Formats: sequence, C-alpha cells, structure tokens
Amino acid sequence: MRVMNCACAGLDVHKKTVVACALVGEASAEPRMEKRTFATTTTALLELSDWLRQQGVTHVAMESTGTFWKPIWAILEGDFDLTLCNAAHIKQVPGRKTDQKDAEWIAELLRHGLLKKSFVPPLPQQDLRELTRHRAQVTADRSAVSNRIRKLLEGANIKLGSVASDVLGVSGRRMLAALIEGETDPEKLADLAVGSLRDKRAALVEALRGRVRPHHRTMLRLLLAQWRFLDALIGETERDIEEAVRPFAAAVELCETIPGVSTTAARALVAEIGPRMEQFPSSAHLASWAAVCPGNNESAGKQFSGRTRKGNRWLKRTLCQAAWAASHTRHSYFASQFRRLAAKRGNKRAILALAHSILVVAYTLLKRNCAYQDLGADYFDKIQAEGLKRFCIRKLEALGHRVTLEAA
Repeated sequence: MRVMNCACAGLDVHKKTVVACALVGEASAEPRMEKRTFATTTTALLELSDWLRQQGVTHVAMESTGTFWKPIWAILEGDFDLTLCNAAHIKQVPGRKTDQKDAEWIAELLRHGLLKKSFVPPLPQQDLRELTRHRAQVTADRSAVSNRIRKLLEGANIKLGSVASDVLGVSGRRMLAALIEGETDPEKLADLAVGSLRDKRAALVEALRGRVRPHHRTMLRLLLAQWRFLDALIGETERDIEEAVRPFAAAVELCETIPGVSTTAARALVAEIGPRMEQFPSSAHLASWAAVCPGNNESAGKQFSGRTRKGNRWLKRTLCQAAWAASHTRHSYFASQFRRLAAKRGNKRAILALAHSILVVAYTLLKRNCAYQDLGADYFDKIQAEGLKRFCIRKLEALGHRVTLEAA
C-alpha cells in the first residue's frame, strides 16, 4: 500500500493510560517503531507531546473513546495534524489484542492514509454545543417531574389536568400551593384561577373535589420544589447560551428564517453543525452525518432494510421537532410536503423526510449566506400540473360526470 504519512503516531486511549506508537521513516524503507505508555494527567500528557515531538511525529491519530480523548486533543492540538477516528472504522483484525497492538494498528492505518477524520468543532462551538445539550437534558427532566405531578394528582383524584391545559401554569401553581398548605375546599381552590380559566369555574370545582392525604401533600411539596429548581436552571442556562451564541448570531438568524425553526432550535442546530459548511463537501454528506437519510444495505442486487442509522441524536431530535412545527405552518412548502408524504408513507416517515429537507435548506443558507425563500404551498401542483389534472378528471368521472376542459 502507498505510504501517505512518513512520520505518524497512533494513540490507544483509556481512562488512566494512553499507549503511543510512533512510526517514522521514509516511504521506501521500513519505518522505525517506538512505543511508550503515558498516564492521562496533564503533566503526563505534556510529556507525551514532548515525546512525540522528539520522535519527529507530524500526524497523530486516536479513537473517539468516550470523553477520554478530549484532554489529549486539547493538549496536542496546534502542534500536530490530529485525526479523530470512529472506533468502528478501525477495528483490529482477529488475533492477539493488546493496547500495544491497538496503538500500532492505528499508526499503520494512519501511515497509509486509511483513516477518515471525524468532525471536531472549534472550542467556541464545543462550548455552545454543551450548553444547548444541557438545556435539552434539563428540559426533559422538568417534563418528567411535571408528569409525576400529574400522576400524583390523579392518585388523589384531583382532575385538574382535565380542565386546565397547563397544570403548572400560573393558576395551577397557585392551586397546588394551596393544596400543600392544607386547603381542601374546592370552592376556595377554584377562586385561585386567573385569566380564561375563571370561565371554567364550575368544572374546576368538580375537578378539585378529591381525597388529598398528608402523604400527597408531602410528595406534592417535594415535586413542586424540584420543578421550580429545574425551571430556574433552564433560565440560567438560557442566559449562558445567549452569551455563548454571540459569535454565531448571523448563522442563527439565517436558520430562524426557516419555517418551524425557533430560536432555541436554531441555536441547537448551529451548535451541532457549525456556522460554516467547509467541513461537509455537500448537503448529502451532512445528511448522512446526521443520519436523516435512508441507509444503504444492498447485497447480490437485493435491497434490504433502508432504515436510518442512529447518528447525532441531539441534531436529529432538533430537526424532528422543527419538522413537526413546520408541518403545521400554513401556506408553506414544508406543510405541503408533509401532507403529500404522510398520505402515502405515514406521519413518522414524513416527519423524517421534512427533517432531511430542513437540514439541506440550513446547509444551503449557511453555505451561501442567504435567507430562506419559501417555494409556496402550490409548488408540487405546479411541477406536476398535468398529472394533477388527470387525477381530478378521473375522480370526477368516477362520480358519474362527463368532464370537458376549456382554457381559462
């Protein structure tokens, strides 16, 4: 095989140790091999950097092992040409397996140019990505606590969720606080409602007539305190995100022009794919990286399951949420695309197709630095005008009509 890197090293990364194997030598000769094991403390990693420099190494490769690769990357970045690899792509052939052998195998693959680089964003984007992912996790925790509060109220036969659309809204929280304090009179509890919920006072009185025991009040007090803490934590995270997203403000504004993409979704989208698209050769590469396109599984001319891969679950979740919102926007291309696909393939496949379309649009906007221009709800009717006309004629003829068309 052709030698691509004459001075390279492979790192087998673990929690406590990292094994380095350096291969240095001309392409026409057998390379010189040196191996050494280092600890993963900062001092030891600095020694690793010095050792690689002494060996004359210019290119370094490592597996993306959990989060253990991150401190190594941070110390070696800037001094070497780094390659982060998917562990599934560099699996060792069957045989003896040791840390020394794994490091040697990675170095051999890098020497012959057989490793594909994974996308590692710059530090500002990494910080924004961690914040947006943390916000998503805390929001999911708050939703789980909200569901537990609803379940507890049902156990006490308090049917507040059947009358109020939001149990933890302003009115709901006032009623829950009164229940915790020991108030059981449904009339007094219903008087705590504010806004439009006061119009449902009679239904509220019946819904709040339950059997609340001291245990229910204790659990409700604990769960409500947890919900309030998580709600405040989301607010703090939002403020930190606003600070971290400033360098990416232009990219976020472009993504917000896409129907269904809110400010929160736009920030999460930019945090995952970045503000510039140089790392992705085309929108098809980006869709494959995000795993929002059909999979390839073909053998002997037969096409097997085309289900999508797991991919970046944070990005896929954001895209699917934006796709669901876009499918409900009026007079838009995405809503028309959703109805067209859902009728034949079902809602879930249609949502994933919309997620793919939104990602392709985002790639184009960020690549060209332009705002979104909707194609219109009648786009598919225009490009398939003749087929639509024949379909309508067949339907009318099936109903017993004789159809004659005249140009308007």
